[in-house]
Amino acid sequence: MASWNSFPLQVTYEALGWFAFVSWSISFYPQVILNFRRKSVVGLNFDFVVLNLTKHSSYLIYNASLYFSSAIQKQYFEKYGYGEMIPVAANDVAFSIHAVLLTAITLFQIAIYERGSQKVSKVSIGIVSVAWLVAAVCFFIALPNNSWLWLLSVFNTIQVVMTTIKYIPQAVMNFLRKSTDGFSIGNILLDFSGGIANYGQMVVQSIDQDSWVNFYGNIGKVLLSLVSVFFDIIFIIQHYVLYRGKKSSKLEITTEQEDQIREHLVRHSDQSSPENV
Repeated sequence: MASWNSFPLQVTYEALGWFAFVSWSISFYPQVILNFRRKSVVGLNFDFVVLNLTKHSSYLIYNASLYFSSAIQKQYFEKYGYGEMIPVAANDVAFSIHAVLLTAITLFQIAIYERGSQKVSKVSIGIVSVAWLVAAVCFFIALPNNSWLWLLSVFNTIQVVMTTIKYIPQAVMNFLRKSTDGFSIGNILLDFSGGIANYGQMVVQSIDQDSWVNFYGNIGKVLLSLVSVFFDIIFIIQHYVLYRGKKSSKLEITTEQEDQIREHLVRHSDQSSPENV
């Protein structure tokens, strides 16, 4: 297994990693606090939260397995070379655990607080069901030959797909309501900071090792950062430019608007379906 060549770069790597952990972890709290203060989840898209739980659960399985399992690490080295470093850090595992917990708390708030006519769409339930069904089937495919690294790539693909589509319902809802009222921008600003730091962490490792293997060895982490930053910019523009200071007069989402949100979700999920899953 490779070791660090530069101590300053190693320190920078650790600092960026834990900065990303802190930013991403804290990013869950503004929405939870906003829901608690308002005693309402109107304005928060439920599909976003449900898809987010599947995304973070898949990412937790990937991170924890690759970080703790010596058998899976051996398969990684056999594929990418023993001179490479494992592309998962302790902060990745810590973040995933925290993310699953906080997303579950947000789901609990959805169950107990005022939500108007909002509900989880059948499309999202279907997407989540298919994702876990695919994971289960792939587990039994991997079992005979102990193809655990391949199985982890499946979970990594699932989390990338979920990351890509989970923002769509919220972005569409903001557009239809012409407001970001009820959706915490603090969440987005911290998520944006974490995404930049996460990407920077991988760049630092590549510079130290003079190799870019960690990018395609953990393509999920790369895409997680890039996709998150892309949608964060959209939300920032919606909040500070397009709908700045606008309070929604619509506490409930109409049936027509729900249909439009589902249409965008279906269309995007069809385009994002991975060929290798």
